[in-house]
Amino acid sequence: MNNSSNKNKMSKLLKLAHKFNSFYLNILKRKECCAFIVDGVQVGLIQTAVISKLSQYPNVFIVECNSVTLNPALRNYEERSIHVENVLRDMKEKQLFITLKGWRNECYDVRPMFSDKPLLKMDRSATCLFGICNYGVHINGFVNHPTVGLCIWLQQRSLTKQTWPGKWDNMVAGGLSVGNSVIKTAHKEGEEEASLTPNLLKNLKSAGTVSFFYESDRGLFPDTEFVFDLELPTDFVPHNQDNEVEKFELLTANETVNRILSSDFKTTSCPVTVDFLIRHAVITPENEPRFPELVELLHVPLQSLYSN
Repeated sequence: MNNSSNKNKMSKLLKLAHKFNSFYLNILKRKECCAFIVDGVQVGLIQTAVISKLSQYPNVFIVECNSVTLNPALRNYEERSIHVENVLRDMKEKQLFITLKGWRNECYDVRPMFSDKPLLKMDRSATCLFGICNYGVHINGFVNHPTVGLCIWLQQRSLTKQTWPGKWDNMVAGGLSVGNSVIKTAHKEGEEEASLTPNLLKNLKSAGTVSFFYESDRGLFPDTEFVFDLELPTDFVPHNQDNEVEKFELLTANETVNRILSSDFKTTSCPVTVDFLIRHAVITPENEPRFPELVELLHVPLQSLYSN
């Protein structure tokens, strides 16, 4: 990237990082929330508006001054999952929360840390009500073009998607649902969203994780995304199979920077793209004066946040 012509764009990147960490950086809001306790350990944070509704279900949720505890009488994964789902479905029928309108019939496991045994499962639309740490998988599809250099494939999300309809996103992205491993999810989503063949997917390279803590009108989103890079042939064009993508577009590195800085890009996918651009020396300490801060905000400490 040209230092002088992109200086202003680089200054906007830190603002973007503050946007996708809107909750993590707001200490006062964090202090206003109550810990969500399951089996003696904290697994989430709950906002006041949600607590007032949960108090109507005292047989499942025990609301105290500084915490909301899932009833200890629910002793195992199955019991907890069933009772929580019953409450959530009741709240959905009563239309208490916007996010429950997007009920997925797809569940995420709830656990203190990624390596821990899950304590219960919950529909993915509801986890933001409890500040549950979610996990997902993203694949950066890229091409080393012989004339214009590094290019990145992006997808435009379907206009009928329940969340972020019509927004631009990384080439492949999906949540880590119950029963699926990280690599299994990467292969599954790669095939469904972009028609990535097994022959192409064998070149998939793990590139670590990004983590951030975002807040929207739907709730709280402490997210960790497992990141993969996949270099693709110059003649490959992704094709969608699950009707969740409007179209794909191949952008140069500079065009990609402009796209993620626009309001047309899905905010919670920006960290993955920023991370990719840093690792491929598009964003550097030379063109981003606050480079260390930007990098830190791609890796907020979610795995230890609740234990502290």
